[in-house]
Amino acid sequence: MDSPMHDILRAIQAGSRFLVATHVSPDGDAIGSMAAMGHMLKSLGKDVVLYNASGLPEHFSWVNLPAPILTELPSLSGFDAIIALDCGDDRRGGKALQDAMAAHRTFVIDHHLSNPKWGELNWVEVDRSSTGEMVATMAQELGLSLSGPLGEAVYLCLVTDTGHFSFENTSPRCMEMAAVIIRQGINLARINELIQNQWSLARFKLWGEVLGGLTLHFDGQLGVIRITTEQLSRLGATSADSEGLTNFVLRIKGCKMAQSLREDADGSLKLSLRSVSDVNIQPVAAAFGGGGHKCAAGANLQGDIDEVESALIAALGKILGF
Repeated sequence: MDSPMHDILRAIQAGSRFLVATHVSPDGDAIGSMAAMGHMLKSLGKDVVLYNASGLPEHFSWVNLPAPILTELPSLSGFDAIIALDCGDDRRGGKALQDAMAAHRTFVIDHHLSNPKWGELNWVEVDRSSTGEMVATMAQELGLSLSGPLGEAVYLCLVTDTGHFSFENTSPRCMEMAAVIIRQGINLARINELIQNQWSLARFKLWGEVLGGLTLHFDGQLGVIRITTEQLSRLGATSADSEGLTNFVLRIKGCKMAQSLREDADGSLKLSLRSVSDVNIQPVAAAFGGGGHKCAAGANLQGDIDEVESALIAALGKILGF
């Protein structure tokens, strides 16, 4: 059977050594899909090297990885291919990975709407709940059980990218895969505790301060927050501690869109946009050089935070008809 997934599977089976990489500031789907792919490759007898420019976030330190995650690219001599996971474009993994992918055979596995399919082989399905769901489908195609560390890694992807099965991307296929993992022995209480109960005191303080500074626009339909480098430094928090803040803003009654801007140490701004199911914010992220999904999108920006924030608010207001 010919399909992008089967093309990649055949190439993997023909090779022996692979670099598995994902985007900077990795979320649950990025770490989970990397771990799942690594375990799958190991089960096939392949050599695996994991790479992420940001490394492993502390709140995912419990994840059972098939190999350490390198933060510097090794020499790619002797590697059959780079497998790029959950990267909406070739920039998402950082400049070093972008340059490496331009010079080496690359397989792209992703579910982002804006993916331009830059690899030699590309499997992009935008109706998938997560990249981890796609890796799990490959594992099932190979007859592997979604149990143990592989099953836990896939479950992490499913849960985090669907907002614990509450977002619009929660499909029957996604739920059926979760059921398979549960039937194959995952300790559901334990894994959910590991996923959810990882907050530091600094994260609590950051969330309280950031949410306390929230502003509402357009009759309360847009909630806007910002995270500054000064706050992160003063509170002893990291950029990873801001993960999930944007989603939380949507809990305000009547709020249809949430916007957050985070100042990063290199002077750039990290934009995160979220929306309710009947509002498409992806075009706004794309207009600012980013991408993503209908209800979850973002971009990396340059500029003064006040000016960028104002421009974004105006663009989102047009989506709402203001």
